[in-house]
Amino acid sequence: MHGELEQAGDRWTLRFSRPLPHPPERVWRAITEAEHLEAWFPQRVAGEWAVGAPLRFTDPGTDHPAFAGEVLACEPPRLLEYRWGTDVLRFEIVPDGSGCTLVLLDTIDELGKAARDGAGWHACLDVLGHHLNGSQPPWTPREHWGDVHPEYLKRFGPEASTIGPPQGADATTEGGG
Repeated sequence: MHGELEQAGDRWTLRFSRPLPHPPERVWRAITEAEHLEAWFPQRVAGEWAVGAPLRFTDPGTDHPAFAGEVLACEPPRLLEYRWGTDVLRFEIVPDGSGCTLVLLDTIDELGKAARDGAGWHACLDVLGHHLNGSQPPWTPREHWGDVHPEYLKRFGPEASTIGPPQGADATTEGGG
């Protein structure tokens, strides 16, 4: 269930593939509807899911500044792609029997944040799985990030871990980051 790191020209792509025992329409709602996004996505999303529509991302309860994005592709219930700040997020939902496979691609500018962001998406997708199952994870997302981050450091290497942990995370998980 760990993400992979691939070079994409002068950028890098984190790739995650998660089989889910839920129909594509249910997973689509989980990645597009505010009440579901609040359960697992790192920010609040405001905007319309239509190609070319502007998006606004906020982090309520923190002093992190809001930032903008734009919908690049939207083909319900199988494809959603948008700019998330400088990243490009692409969600592909592939039907598989009575369930589906969710593929998340996060294309990033800086290799140095790959281990940090890989662990972050890993934790987010695990929370999404619990949300879809109607259960609560036995850990907080921050705790889970700390648990999976060392594996991303090992898998992606030192050049992919020069940008430290997210604000509020335990810096010891980043080797002093």
